[in-house]
Amino acid sequence: MGLCESCCVIVLCFMFLLLNPQFSYSMSCTTQKFTNNKLYQHCNDLLHLNCYIHWTYNTKVSSLNLAFVATPTKSDGWISWGINPIGTGMVGTQSLIAFKNLNDTIVVKTFKLNSYKSIVPGELEYRVSNMEAMYSNEMMVIFSSVELPKGMRELNQVWQVGNLVLNGKFPGIHDFQLENLNSKGKLDLMKGKNVNNGLEDSMVKNRNIHGILNIVSWGILFPIGIMIARYLRTFVDPIWFYVHVTCQISSYIIGVSGWATGLKLGSQSKGIMYNSHRDFGIALFCLATLQVFALFLRPKKEHKYRFYWNMYHHGIGYGVLVLGIINVFKGLEILQPGSKWKLAYIIFLSIIGGIALILEAITWTIVLKKKPGKSNINKLYDGQNGGQQPLT
Repeated sequence: MGLCESCCVIVLCFMFLLLNPQFSYSMSCTTQKFTNNKLYQHCNDLLHLNCYIHWTYNTKVSSLNLAFVATPTKSDGWISWGINPIGTGMVGTQSLIAFKNLNDTIVVKTFKLNSYKSIVPGELEYRVSNMEAMYSNEMMVIFSSVELPKGMRELNQVWQVGNLVLNGKFPGIHDFQLENLNSKGKLDLMKGKNVNNGLEDSMVKNRNIHGILNIVSWGILFPIGIMIARYLRTFVDPIWFYVHVTCQISSYIIGVSGWATGLKLGSQSKGIMYNSHRDFGIALFCLATLQVFALFLRPKKEHKYRFYWNMYHHGIGYGVLVLGIINVFKGLEILQPGSKWKLAYIIFLSIIGGIALILEAITWTIVLKKKPGKSNINKLYDGQNGGQQPLT
């Protein structure tokens, strides 16, 4: 299998992992079973933080029996689910919070979130009973029954996870990543589903599109294009050039599309700033645009300025490669889609890195066997006679 075939297989496999929902989420609420054999009429996969809600609503007595499932950021962290009777955000939420106490026992406590700096333990506006919690397979579960006002058909729900419990009795501050800030929505008790506003759905969609486009462009296609230029010239000259240009222009077009969705996402996320990711993205876009212009400024091989053009082209190429990979990891840290995404990309980089080492040895063996004299060095540098070129 040649380099092109190998790279195509790698891209297709990675795209399958990206687009396979079972890869990005460890499970679905429909597959979850509880050891105490509790059954619920409805369940939903919540949009953020890999959380799930199971519930049964008894309209006759306005009683909501629920199980909230989440993965705390640490085994000794906390999870929370609550109802906000006055708004759609965190402030005003009547919350159930589960964590490990000093006796290493999972407990559930009720808290009122009066403001971002005032979280008060105590009784809620709603009568709560049958509270219990459990921890199993890295998942924490809150069980409870909540008595709601008569005739209530929809509620504002807020959920959260955190990694710090103060003195075994009080939840510490949670992260302020995009996932944490968007962990809210409406729950339709009668229809058995989440009701999300259009803006939130649009943000989630743009976020996923932004991530996938940029991983495919800067994180996958661009490194492959560099490998094509560096290694295929030894075997299929001049076909390598056209394959290389096609790959890099495709990478640029997809990357610009991802950059545009990032701008759109930023306009929808007022007050949420990821400065380093944004700055890396701007630098990446500028360098990649310069690299595209290099195609139109490319002098002939025998031109006296070709050496300087090579330095410019290769230097910018190195810069885009490094910035692209760094920013992919920064994006994964922001989106926090699950450890398997990051692992899959690391595996991809390891595979193409291994292929590059093998091809490096093969191409240098071919070059050294030719034993070029001083007069041939420039030809090899410019890619003539099937020779090697440092990077493009």
